[in-house]
Amino acid sequence: MSTIAARAQALLGRAVVATTPVAGGSICVATRLRLSDGRSAFVKTLSQPPTDFFAAEARGLEWLRTPGGVEMPTVLAVSADCLILTWIDTGPASAEAADRLARQLAVTHAAGAATFGADLDGYIGTVPLFNKPTATWAEFWVTRRVLPYLRVAHNKGAITSSDVALVERAMERIDELAGQPEPPSRIHGDLWSGNIVWGHDRVARLVDPAPYGGHRESDLAVLSLFGAPYLDRILSAYDEASPLGDGWRDRLTLHQIHPLLVHAIHFGGSYGARAGAAARALLHRPPAGSPRHG
Repeated sequence: MSTIAARAQALLGRAVVATTPVAGGSICVATRLRLSDGRSAFVKTLSQPPTDFFAAEARGLEWLRTPGGVEMPTVLAVSADCLILTWIDTGPASAEAADRLARQLAVTHAAGAATFGADLDGYIGTVPLFNKPTATWAEFWVTRRVLPYLRVAHNKGAITSSDVALVERAMERIDELAGQPEPPSRIHGDLWSGNIVWGHDRVARLVDPAPYGGHRESDLAVLSLFGAPYLDRILSAYDEASPLGDGWRDRLTLHQIHPLLVHAIHFGGSYGARAGAAARALLHRPPAGSPRHG
């Protein structure tokens, strides 16, 4: 019996009859478990994971679960070295599933949060996610999302000093760029297309959350940054179900700086330069309320 099968069997209290490697993310090893009762389960493992890594993910999945909201796999077992979830039979993305996802995401966001941030820190990938609450979203975004990751990316040589200066200047204008204040939303926090599992039953489910009380535009910004099937349909259906503030499309760039910095830390490449370009675009934007030309 493989190590993964033995570990899963001990946690689940039922026999594992087969294991099959499956495609997963770039961080964890993903395996399908065939159980003795005929069902399947999904297990994620990671060699020497950060403390509380899988427990944080399990907490996030349960916190995001809300009546009528977006669907997620159920946590079957969690330990320091692995997370076991219900198996999702996948299928093609569809317009019907995209519309449903948008409406359900609006319900999840509307469930809200007690504050901007969370009681406990978490992870985005293997990078710590700083969640200490703040009074406003603008303060949270600058002090918990952008500046800490900007420093780490710069220290790793993943972003140039000139791009650092651009991001810092943009953050100095956060109150002008952030739009009208909104209450904290219950957000996924890492909503790129790879974390949407399109089910065979035409229901999309979300995985790998990095959740906290944040701004709902942040989830939509990550979707827009990396693309997703039926993206335009998701955005328009969301806006119809839960209308967004004026100028929300222009603000997506602001919300994309943090995920770009996280990718710069994880993968290097051009992500640091893209964060600088996003900041430059924000700095060249006319102040709110000023006339636009052209």
